[in-house]
Parts: sequence; structure tokens; C-alpha cells
Amino acid sequence: MLDKTMIFSINGDRDQEIKNAMISVYNSLKQKGYNPINQLVGYILSEDPTYITTYNNARNIISSIDRDELLEALVKSYLNI
Repeated sequence: MLDKTMIFSINGDRDQEIKNAMISVYNSLKQKGYNPINQLVGYILSEDPTYITTYNNARNIISSIDRDELLEALVKSYLNI
């Protein structure tokens, strides 16, 4: 049945791994002269890896994170929970 709410959860250690990966990717984008926020938003919305530079292995780093995990970690961080 589809009338029950599903529970979705990630381990807190994984949140820190995601944060470290995002900081690394952010810094790589910035070093290459891109607007990191715009590039990351483009990637999150489309999951198209070409929004992320290959510099410093940033594309592989971001690709190793499941988009659902990334979105959950971002929401939790934004809400400070």
C-alpha cells in the first residue's frame, strides 16, 4: 500500500563526508574561476556532471555522492538539525 509515510535517514558520519566533499568541489570550482554556487545548483538540479570541473578530481568526488543523500544533508544543514 502507498498510504503510509516512508522514513528516509542517513548516518551522521555520512553528512560530514558529504560536507567535506562539497567544500572540496566548491574550492575547485572557485579556483577555476567558476561561480561555485551556480555550478553546484546546476549539478544538483540536473545531475549532469559537466557542471563540475574535473580539476582536483572534483567531478569524481561529487559523482560519488548519491543525489538523495546530498539533498538530505543540504536540507539538514540549512535547517541546522
